[in-house]
Amino acid sequence: MLSERPMPEPASDELLVKVEACGVCRTDLHVIDQELPVHRLGVIPGHQVVGKVVSTGLGVLEKKHGDRVGVAWLHRTCGACRWCREGRENLCPFSQYTGWDVDGGFAEYVAVPEAFAYSLPGAADPSTMAPLLCAGIIGYRALTRANLPPGGRLGIYGFGSSAHITAELALAAGARIYAMTRGERSRDLARGMGAVFVGHATAIPPEPLDSAIVFAPAGELVPLALQATDRGGTVVLAGIHMSDIPQMGYSHNLFNERDLRTVTANTRADGAAFLRLVNSLHLVPETTRYGFEQAGAAMTALRSGRTSGSLVVTTT
Repeated sequence: MLSERPMPEPASDELLVKVEACGVCRTDLHVIDQELPVHRLGVIPGHQVVGKVVSTGLGVLEKKHGDRVGVAWLHRTCGACRWCREGRENLCPFSQYTGWDVDGGFAEYVAVPEAFAYSLPGAADPSTMAPLLCAGIIGYRALTRANLPPGGRLGIYGFGSSAHITAELALAAGARIYAMTRGERSRDLARGMGAVFVGHATAIPPEPLDSAIVFAPAGELVPLALQATDRGGTVVLAGIHMSDIPQMGYSHNLFNERDLRTVTANTRADGAAFLRLVNSLHLVPETTRYGFEQAGAAMTALRSGRTSGSLVVTTT
């Protein structure tokens, strides 16, 4: 349901951005459905935002009116804790997040610190750029943590927005993709992208995986992914929320130096590195677009599991 809110007032180091497009992320659903405890009652979700700067705070140094920018999940960090000083700002205990701690992009305007806004090309398509700002960046971080060898076998559990972008990155590097996902439309997308094996979420790949990334928020898939991974392989859990992981057997699931890793948000360096890859690879996600007044319908579509690729809400 649409409602009216006061215009955001940017702080001295912030930009006021007129939203052109905002990607729909499963994390938004976790916040809306209260699977993730809200950090601020009544917060506006949305953290894959593309828009143009319409005003700036007095302390803004570089970005100016009319610049196109991206607003991502990581809104602000303290800059002083040990994790920030070590370049691991994604672990900052004082970090804040767009659409969780502060109002996000399912609105006409959003405020963002200049230091956390990504500069985007003026000619960029807002609808195709938006999903890259979380689904893309988080998928990139998950892939870097997966220790996938050159030309390796990568299992992907859940083939939604982030997964299909990650698959495109991995395929460009010569990987072989094994996609396990519940939705038939998602399975069709994986086949169309060139996955060598496509099956249901609980399917067993026909050969051992070098690495696997679990994008689906389903804890029951974790033992299956570990079991499907070869000796010395790595399984990465890419979501911010997941249902409980069942009890696992040490020898059956973890022994032989299998690694189980998680992804916690991202650093700005991740985002900058990924966007450089986007430019060099000409990476364009599969998108389905919804008008601003259809934001609720986009959420319902994602919740149903009958979508494929990335969903985007546009204001133009």
